[in-house]
Order: sequence, then structure tokens, then C-alpha cells
Amino acid sequence: MQKRKSITRRDFVTSSLKTGIATGVAAIGFPTIVPAHVFGKNAPSNRLNIGAIGVGRISRDHDMHETLKYDHARIIAVCDLDQKRLQDGKKYVNSYYTKKTGKPYDGVTMYNDHRELLLNKDIDGVLISTPDHSHAYLGIHAVEAGKDVYLQKPASLTIAEGRALSNAVTRTKRILQIGSQQRSSTQFRYAAELVRNGRIGKLKEVFIGLPSDPGGDVEPEMPIPSTFNYDAWLGSTPYVYYTEKRVHPQNDYSRPGWLRCEQFGAGMITGWGSHHIDCAHWAMDTEHSGPIEVWAKASFPTSGLWDVHGSFTSYGKYENGVVMTISTELPNGIKFVGTEGWIFVTRGDYKASPNEPAVPNQKALSASDPKIIESVIGPNEINLYRSQEHHGDWLNSMITRKQPIAPVEVGHRSCSTCLIHHMAMRLPRTLHWDPKKERFINDDEANGLLNRPHRFPYTIKGLV
Repeated sequence: MQKRKSITRRDFVTSSLKTGIATGVAAIGFPTIVPAHVFGKNAPSNRLNIGAIGVGRISRDHDMHETLKYDHARIIAVCDLDQKRLQDGKKYVNSYYTKKTGKPYDGVTMYNDHRELLLNKDIDGVLISTPDHSHAYLGIHAVEAGKDVYLQKPASLTIAEGRALSNAVTRTKRILQIGSQQRSSTQFRYAAELVRNGRIGKLKEVFIGLPSDPGGDVEPEMPIPSTFNYDAWLGSTPYVYYTEKRVHPQNDYSRPGWLRCEQFGAGMITGWGSHHIDCAHWAMDTEHSGPIEVWAKASFPTSGLWDVHGSFTSYGKYENGVVMTISTELPNGIKFVGTEGWIFVTRGDYKASPNEPAVPNQKALSASDPKIIESVIGPNEINLYRSQEHHGDWLNSMITRKQPIAPVEVGHRSCSTCLIHHMAMRLPRTLHWDPKKERFINDDEANGLLNRPHRFPYTIKGLV
């Protein structure tokens, strides 16, 4: 007699839903949000159990906030290196479910260490909403533990880390959604379809406008809060003294200071560039590639704690001849210029977090001729992946095992393009990039910037 194969929660959910969902996907060409009744109102064993790693500003305002809306998912665990934020995260989730059900709820487990959370076999997927420098490290740990991942953008701190992350996701066959939620906004998808289908003729130029961050003062060393694991927070980056403005506020959830420190990220070139460059690549059909030449000019603070780039203009030439200009002097958004007109797309009034830099009031979509954006994309033309909401799309992919709208390799390529532009800001010459080999051509100094040293024990296997 053959032994019966054990069935996991994910297997059960997938097998029970695959027939119905697959029919819908085949009929309309893209996944839709799974309604709560599919799972059954009182069927917790059928839900997707989610853990949240990092429960600060972006998690509370965006990642946990959006995921909590779905009845077929349940956040059952939170993890943070700051005990105050960890307690707040548990309270945040419990309060939501208490209010929703009308009954006292206390179903959230707290973890100080992400590795312990990943050992919980009841957890199917994790939200990773941490600073940039820990994205690839945590993402690799999560997929190797068998978890699906929603990973805040940018994908990585370095190009080498991004390649390691993408390879790990492919090797483990996990679902990873990069948090470039602009792809799930109708106007960005529609703009990409219009460009792909030739509504502005042959594409010649792309202009991307980004915000910039100001520098800051020198900040004094401060005692490390007893409730905060600062060493683990620094992770792979070099040890530097603690000061609150280097990390995050201790008494609120306003915009954190690490966003302005090159030790932990590249500044707005990845902060907003990961969104706009990603959507530009979508329209350009270069999602798995990148520029072949990049050159730039930029200003950087010469003193103070905050040292990411200030104002800049950077240029990237692609193999098809299209030139992308990225600048803090341009309107925030993406302008596609072709031989027969132009399209400009931006977020409009949408903000993922109340603490995001303000965007002047702009129309979400405009064109040189209104007829361009009144155009209808026909069924026999290029119709791009449609997502109603980014976190819901990730949850659907966990069930169907189909790739989400922002898969890891696409996220890696948009991030690597941002990082190439950042390197061009630092090196006063034209850089020649080979997108296939992911190396600069005959430039040892530039290739030396593809990775950074990793502080032990916060290392990624295979990276020195």
C-alpha cells in the first residue's frame, strides 16, 4: 500500500482554488482579487498566513495596511528589532481584527529575530518592510525558508545582492513581489500599453522627474535605546555610532533618517527611481535589460549626517537608441516622447504614505493630443498584465503560483538601472554597461562598485 502524501495548507488552498481561479485567469488574461467567500467565512485553515518583518512607517501605512483588507489572508506574526515598534505592530494588527470582527482579538505572535519567525511552519508568506540595506539579505532568508515574499523596493543595496536575490527566488521556486505598486495603478499600465502599441509613433526619448533630499547637520552620538537591537539593524553595513536621525524616530512614525544615508540606500534615485524607471522599462519593453551607456552630473552634501545625492541629471542610452533622462529638475513622473507625440504619466493624488515628499497637483495622465489617451487598446494588440491592487496581486500569486505583476527579476533590473545611474553620479565619465553580463566594460573601478563588503555575521552566501 502506498503512503498518502501529506498536504500542506498551501497545497490545500492551491488545489481547491486552482480550477476556479485558472478558469477566470484564462478567460480574462490576468489574475483578479479572490473574493472572501471563496475561502469560506469560517475556514481559517484555508487562509494564507502572513508574517510582517519590519513594522515601521511603510508597513503600517502601506504593506500591513493593504494586506489586512483581504479576508483570505491573516497577519499572524510581526517582527521588529525595535521593541517599541514590535509592541505597536502587534497592537496595530490585533486592533484591526478586533474592530473588524467586533470581538477581542489577540492572535499575533511577536518575534525579535526574523529567523525565528521564518521557522514558523504556519506562515505561508512574509511582508518585508525594512530599510533598503536589508532587503536582499532578508528576502533570500525568507525564500530559502520556503516562504513567499512581498519585498519593499528597491530590491537591493547593490547589483550583486540583487542578482543573488533573483537567483535564490528562481532556485527555490517561491513567489516574490517587488513593492513597486505603481504597476498596479491603471494610468501607468495604460501609458505603457499606449507606448508599446505605437500611439506616439516610434519611441525616441524618456524623461523621468524625481524629487531630491536635502543634506543635514552633524548629529551627536547618542546612547543606543535599550529596546533596540542596533547591531542587527546595521546588518551587513559598517558599524557607525548611533544617533536617532541616522535610524528612525523613537516617538513617532514620521519619515526615517536612514533614507538620507548612503550607507543604507542610494537616495531618491532608488527611492522613487525604482518606481518610475520600472514603469518606463515596462513601456520600453526593456524589463530584463538596462542601458548600455550612462553619464551624469550631481551634487552631494560635503558635511553632515545625511549624505545621499541632492540635485542631479543623469542620462542612459539603450541598445535601441532610446535615451532616458532622469533629473530632479523635471516634473515628478514619466514623459515618453515619440515621433508622433508624447505622453506624461504620474501618480496624481496617490501617496503610499502620508510622509512621502509632496508631489505638486498633476493630472495622472496627459498627452500632446487628447486623442492619444482616448485610444482603446484592442484585443489583438499588446495588453499588459492588469492588477487591481499590488498586495492582492501577490496573494493571488501565492495561490495560483503564477508570477505576480512585479516579479523579482524585473525588480532587480529596475533597481540595477537605478544603481548604475548612481554610480555615474559618483564617477565623472561615461560608463559602458553590458546588461547581459551585468558588468561594466573595461572599467575595474566601476565594477568594484557592484558589491560592498558585508559585515559578519550579516553576510549573503557567495558574496564577499
